[in-house]
Amino acid sequence: MIYPWQNDLWQHMTAARGRLPHALLLQGRAGIGKLDFAEALAAALLCERPAADGHACGQCDSCNWNAQGNHPDLRVLTPEDGGQGGDEEDAEAKPGKKSQVISIAQVRELAEFLGLSSHRANVRVVLLHPAEALNAASANALLKMLEEPPSGVLFILVTHQPQRLLPTIRSRCNKVDMPFPERAQAESWLAAQGVADAAERLTYVGGAPLLALRMEEGEQKRLGDLHKELGRGARMDPFFVASLCAKEGILATLEALQKWTHDLAAARLAGEVRYHAQQAPSLQALANGIDLSRLLDFQRVLHEARRTAQHPLNAELQVESLLIQYTQLFPTVRTP
Repeated sequence: MIYPWQNDLWQHMTAARGRLPHALLLQGRAGIGKLDFAEALAAALLCERPAADGHACGQCDSCNWNAQGNHPDLRVLTPEDGGQGGDEEDAEAKPGKKSQVISIAQVRELAEFLGLSSHRANVRVVLLHPAEALNAASANALLKMLEEPPSGVLFILVTHQPQRLLPTIRSRCNKVDMPFPERAQAESWLAAQGVADAAERLTYVGGAPLLALRMEEGEQKRLGDLHKELGRGARMDPFFVASLCAKEGILATLEALQKWTHDLAAARLAGEVRYHAQQAPSLQALANGIDLSRLLDFQRVLHEARRTAQHPLNAELQVESLLIQYTQLFPTVRTP
């Protein structure tokens, strides 16, 4: 499927279906529907009787194969045992998923596919996501294929971190900047999906509508509880708050802390917040008494923790340590 903010791009792409380059790099923010767009485009290109609007008919043999996940002219590469569904390329890894990379073995398996002729539609499609999951070896193996692309093959790479790709891979692809919806359009779409608090959700996730849609009520409540405790500043009990964070996981906890401290710094320096409009008074009160140099140092600590968060030695102890450091940003509370 595609989303309202993608309509113009969809019309442009499907109108040029016979003149598309050999490789497309769909790049843009997480949570805006890049992967859904790529899947819809692949289905449309493979469809035997595409509709007038360019979409796959959903009824021909090709569409049936695609729906069953066994189309002979389509290959999808995702991280082995660690592929993420939907558009959440940066979603936290679930327990039991061992790999977060697309291996060289997976890329090499494409060789046989690329050597075959098209089964039905005179086009074959390789869909690879998230492209930043390529490691050095698999990226170089893919590069050789992109440098000498077989006739009738379209590579579609999807990424929200294009800077992590080899420059040579980026240069071999036609880069497509995926549209980011305007705020009013995103709120309207979310309201149509039955989301009552669309504005608040969008603010917290930075305007990405699919991220806002996937926030569950339980997650929102836990975030609200976390924000309430963070608003206590030096009075916060870091061990109690660590227990609140246990269900969210370390990546979600670090993201929440990064957004909260971003708004603390913004309130301190500019008197405004970005992510927590409803907590603005509390944030401003905290910011007025915060040690700014410690806050900036703490933000760097959070950034470094985020970089290594996929494999923390002890996530619970790390969260407790970070929360203790957070309470130390504020003046010591003295009781009479």
